[in-house]
Amino acid sequence: MAKRNWDKTLFPNQQKLMKHFGEDLLLAMKRRGYTKALVSDRTGFDPKTVKRVFDGDPSVSIGVYVMVMAILGLEQNFNDLASNDPLGRKLQDIELLKGRK
Repeated sequence: MAKRNWDKTLFPNQQKLMKHFGEDLLLAMKRRGYTKALVSDRTGFDPKTVKRVFDGDPSVSIGVYVMVMAILGLEQNFNDLASNDPLGRKLQDIELLKGRK
């Protein structure tokens, strides 16, 4: 299977989001006084993979991101990723209000 080039798959704004997410995780790690080596040791992931997480690399599996979040005590934040859905709520409200006049 050919390796996917994520730089060409993701739109620039999506690449920016991933980079920002990685930076947020890196800052969380530093705030806790952790090192990349410690995160690598606790997750069992290769140091190169951990570096890619903090770089916001989109080719890293979502499970790896969740595991790093767990080490940082942030795994519950994963539940919030799609829970706030204003567009979905608006579409649902429009559908519910149809026929009410």
